[in-house]
Amino acid sequence: MADRSFLDWPFFDDEHRRLAADLEKWCEAELGHGHGEDVDAACRALVRKLGQGGWLRYCVPAAWGGVHENLDVRSLALIRETLARHDGLADFAFAMQGLGSGTISLFGSEAQKQSYLPAVARGEKIAAFALTEPTSGSDVANLETRADADGNGYVIDGAKTYISNGGIANFYVLFARTGEAPGAKGVSAFIVDAGTTGLDASERIQVIAPHPLAMLKFTAMHLPADALLGTRGEGFKQAMATLDVFRTTVGGAALGFARRALDEATQRALTRKSMGATLADNAIVQALLAEMVLDVDAAALLVYRAAWVRDVQGRRNSREAALAKLQATDGAQAVIDKAVQIFGGLGVTVGVPVESLYREIRALRIYEGASEVQKVVIARNHLAEFGR
Repeated sequence: MADRSFLDWPFFDDEHRRLAADLEKWCEAELGHGHGEDVDAACRALVRKLGQGGWLRYCVPAAWGGVHENLDVRSLALIRETLARHDGLADFAFAMQGLGSGTISLFGSEAQKQSYLPAVARGEKIAAFALTEPTSGSDVANLETRADADGNGYVIDGAKTYISNGGIANFYVLFARTGEAPGAKGVSAFIVDAGTTGLDASERIQVIAPHPLAMLKFTAMHLPADALLGTRGEGFKQAMATLDVFRTTVGGAALGFARRALDEATQRALTRKSMGATLADNAIVQALLAEMVLDVDAAALLVYRAAWVRDVQGRRNSREAALAKLQATDGAQAVIDKAVQIFGGLGVTVGVPVESLYREIRALRIYEGASEVQKVVIARNHLAEFGR
């Protein structure tokens, strides 16, 4: 049983403790039954199930069917931690509803919010966030997809890659260059419905932990003027603001994976006999477990501090979110690797939970800002504060 004592920390209110308890019961009843070979169908089913359970209401503001007046990062992180501990694909399905619609929640017009957010909360529309390109991953400011004004809207040409929910999404929040200025200042955001002529999402990408991913290609794709999301030329800022909210929750998901690995490894150590004793009696295994506990607790403190800074102090938390994501994802990788080692040969056997976790965790150190990017963010914030 995963440690729940952290819920007593002052970062949380009673509503968060109720949320954690209610979601834990729901996960035990609804998840853990396997998904079969069709990952697209599994994700669609999970989005519907999460919507019916009311959990997707945490992904949108209250005015459009959500729970809180504004997005509550502590709730989002708690949900992702709990889902990830039970089922990595369920965490993915939840996370993309939030990230994919987050820019609309933060910057959309009333009409845009009404058109998309209630359906996201009910699990009726699947969302996606289309930012990464074949030639610009971490270097978002230099994306090349173009949106040229044509008098009646915009014409889009270009490509995006590694787009989560690509091929199954009902709509995409797309970032493209509108050319007001070089670099970051010349990017705008748009909402693209999946059936738009000129959009091709047929090229799918297979990764080590199966999720719906696709290359998106845009060929003379026409968008009406009201597809523009927020203010023209502000797309880079909108993307970064969206990531500021959801980057902390990536740490929450990593924390969930790490807690599950620690639980599995602890159970294995207590029950596996070797040389007349259990693995738990071995000092080397005890040292591994101690290091795992340390990484888990350090990640939890940083993740929920970052969420608290955003929710309670009401300020931008770029530094805290970067620290949380870096520690939680890199730490979870180390925790899971140690768990595999404790399991021995069984740990690399397909179908064993720690083997699945080993595949699940790797992408989290890359997406929504690779670990190296987080180090740059942390260092720049530190140097700026020191100089001040």
